[in-house]
Amino acid sequence: MKAPDFGKTAADYAAHRAGFPPELFERLAEHSVGVAGQKLIDVGTGTGALAREFARTGCEVTGLDPSQELMDQARRLDVEAKLSVSYVRGVAEDTGLPDSSFDAAAAGVCWHWFDGNRAAREILRILAPGGRLAIVHFDWLATPGSVAADSVDLIESLLPRTPGKSLARAAFFSVVRRLKPEWVEAEGSGVHPDRFAVLARAGFEELKSFSFDVPVEYSHQAWRGRLRSHALLGASKPAKLVKQVDQSLAAMLRERHPDDPFTVMHRVFVVLGRKASRS
Repeated sequence: MKAPDFGKTAADYAAHRAGFPPELFERLAEHSVGVAGQKLIDVGTGTGALAREFARTGCEVTGLDPSQELMDQARRLDVEAKLSVSYVRGVAEDTGLPDSSFDAAAAGVCWHWFDGNRAAREILRILAPGGRLAIVHFDWLATPGSVAADSVDLIESLLPRTPGKSLARAAFFSVVRRLKPEWVEAEGSGVHPDRFAVLARAGFEELKSFSFDVPVEYSHQAWRGRLRSHALLGASKPAKLVKQVDQSLAAMLRERHPDDPFTVMHRVFVVLGRKASRS
């Protein structure tokens, strides 16, 4: 399957992806990530939502991403916010950055696009001894009858299906649930316990996590923009199909979820690891 190209949907991504809640940065600072004066790298920075908040706290921030279009949007938003972030084009698995060059690292809502084992080893390499990594998830909760659940169901019903794909997926998950239940036990819950194993294999220590739920407010227009920026839509489908799905989504919202704005519950889940200090 071809990887999504989020550069195709950079404008919607910048305008409609929800910013991270302030509590996240308060909690991260308690774990020595995002402390004033730190040199911090935001891996998979996208439009810089995490990077700007770390810059606001007084960190010297570098954002890394493979998409030039997303980083162009990040720079525009940085100017509007009167904040300074340096950006480097690259991938998490092979940053090209010097050994031990950062005090802390973060990856926000992007780890699932990485080769996790390679990315963890690479981030360990570029962290200074004692440096910490925070893998940040910020997932909407698609509970039955919610806006998120109805939207996902609608999109999946409208997108073209590859013959046999649904049966193959069902068979795959049937086997995985028996052999590797940890891979799928968090599906839809916003909790990702497999990240612990990835960090442990790379050599991180002092592994820990925290989570909390937060309501995020969207207008109908903003929610449609959020969905257009999804990997299944604007980042991978032709513009004509994206427009058709967007129009159907607008109609569904008017009919089933007429409140405007409305809230969508999200779950923040963070896994942290520390690089060993020098003996």
